[in-house]
Amino acid sequence: MIIKPRTRGFICTTSHPVGCAQQVKEQIDYVESKAAIEGPKNVLVIGASTGYGLAARITAAFGARANTVGVYRPSSGSEKRTASAGWYNSAAFEQAAQEAGLKSFSVTGDAFSNETKEKTIELIRNEIGKIDLVVYSVASARKTDPQTGEVYNSVLKPIGKTFTNKTVNFHTGEVTEITIEPATDKEIHDTVATMGGDDWDAWMQSLQAAEVLTEDVTTIAFSYIGSEITRAIYRDGSIGRAKDHLEATALQLNDKLQASGGRAYVVVSKGLVTQSSSAIPVVPLYISALYKTMKEKGLHEGCIEQIYRLFTERLYTGGETPVDEAGRIRIDDWELREDVQAEIVKAWENVTTENIHELTDLEGFRREFFQLFGFETEGVDYEADVNPDVKVPNSI
Repeated sequence: MIIKPRTRGFICTTSHPVGCAQQVKEQIDYVESKAAIEGPKNVLVIGASTGYGLAARITAAFGARANTVGVYRPSSGSEKRTASAGWYNSAAFEQAAQEAGLKSFSVTGDAFSNETKEKTIELIRNEIGKIDLVVYSVASARKTDPQTGEVYNSVLKPIGKTFTNKTVNFHTGEVTEITIEPATDKEIHDTVATMGGDDWDAWMQSLQAAEVLTEDVTTIAFSYIGSEITRAIYRDGSIGRAKDHLEATALQLNDKLQASGGRAYVVVSKGLVTQSSSAIPVVPLYISALYKTMKEKGLHEGCIEQIYRLFTERLYTGGETPVDEAGRIRIDDWELREDVQAEIVKAWENVTTENIHELTDLEGFRREFFQLFGFETEGVDYEADVNPDVKVPNSI
């Protein structure tokens, strides 16, 4: 079939296997163009199919020549329906890893479930041995508690008072004002239950109990702080409470792991175009302004550049890992530079529908949104007939 993008709000309901494969190749090429990494040897990535999880898997495999296990939701296609972009990304990764002589496996299932944890542990025990890096990169709007069966749904709302600010429809470029009512106590609780650190902790407990971790294991999860512009809706909002919980979990895990030489960190990353960020009011406009400023200053990074810098300048330097006063690794340092933020604030104060393309990189945001699904990628013939039913090698 000939596959075209179909959108519904901030979601693209189709994805392109060739475009996704090309983007995975570009990330691999970037890592292989850099110096080799003296890093991990056996890596588990929970949430491995897109974004930072995918970039971490690529960096570990093609930068450090590590064996990898990726865990992600199953979403295969058929002859009449496309798979998810994450499925196509993973298929391309597994194929490339196989061709490079790297050991890699995919476990498909709900990362929150006990069954997926058990399947993953069994595979590690039989095929890998012991894991020395665990990357937790799960972003989900919904969680079913594996113990109680209770279903939680996360929300993106302010806390305590109504929030009003500018936002943009990134498809049309229309700048409008949006007002969001504050989250209820239950919504805050459910957001923390879904997006906090409970599942990360559950994974680490299960892996430790099964004795499939090295004594000096490193584990990381990802967080975001952002600027004053997005603070009320993000860091001081319901999702921020979840990030607070995630960061507290990191400190608790670090205390447990330190006794045997292990370590746990939350990594604070920069603002990027993701399915999650596209859904948060205000954030697409902020990221569009951020992209313009950082590109003009030669500071722009995507997921793969951020993760390569994380590995080479933070985690695997041969010395002590630099952290902030809260024990977090910061790779959002360039985003939060005073000169960068000053330019963004200036653009923010003046941006309208009429001048948005002059003051921001909205076109870059829009293009990257479609690239998340394999579209608008250079070198891909989007008029060609392709089979959307792609198999993932080494998948269980």
